[in-house]
Amino acid sequence: MSRSHEFLNGVRDMVPMLMGAVPFGIIFGTLAGAAGLSAWQAIGMSLLVFAGSAQFIALSLIGGGAGMAVVLLTTFVVNLRHALYSATLQPFVRHLPTRWRVPLAFWLTDEAFAVVQHRYAEPDASPFKHWYYLGAALAMYLNWQLSTLVGVAFGQAVPNLAGWGLDFAMIATFVGIVVPMLRNRPQVAAALVAAVVALLAHAWPYKLGLMAAALAGIVVGVWLERSADAELDEETA
Repeated sequence: MSRSHEFLNGVRDMVPMLMGAVPFGIIFGTLAGAAGLSAWQAIGMSLLVFAGSAQFIALSLIGGGAGMAVVLLTTFVVNLRHALYSATLQPFVRHLPTRWRVPLAFWLTDEAFAVVQHRYAEPDASPFKHWYYLGAALAMYLNWQLSTLVGVAFGQAVPNLAGWGLDFAMIATFVGIVVPMLRNRPQVAAALVAAVVALLAHAWPYKLGLMAAALAGIVVGVWLERSADAELDEETA
């Protein structure tokens, strides 16, 4: 398969994810002004941060008067999952030159990972799978910028846009990403524990409940994985 075919296939396979992200980006652009950001600051955050959940958390913290250290630490912890994504994809991209690996790392998102790791898992020996990665990731990046721009430009003209429930589209997208990837007991348990902790800690300040949920899910998942490996070693000993 040629470079152009891989690139276009990446864009095509990302389309369902793009549709889910559009309302989310528009709402971000709308809420940015209410949190005290200028239009250029809102657009700049989407251009340079490019992390939907982290951007919303940052807006919430900024609007609540949190200090910069709290904002940076919270968004850092929330985005730690990208280290796991990178570690998963690293064997497939480590042969690429720096001019490829740096932008691909920056454009890596939950949606891009879900699509790209599926492509890398396919058994064909195409040498241009990184072009598929580029097409999928770049499509989401441009989509997010346009959605933010629409929210900044027109959000103030539409009353209570954030209350329309458009963010449900992104929730549905994340459910669609996560559920197919839950293939064994540790993964299912980690997701369930994280969900329960997130609900119980929903009222915690500074979005600390999200950090607690993420850490709880990781701890449970790692513990069960190690327990399963230990049982397997005992059986084969």
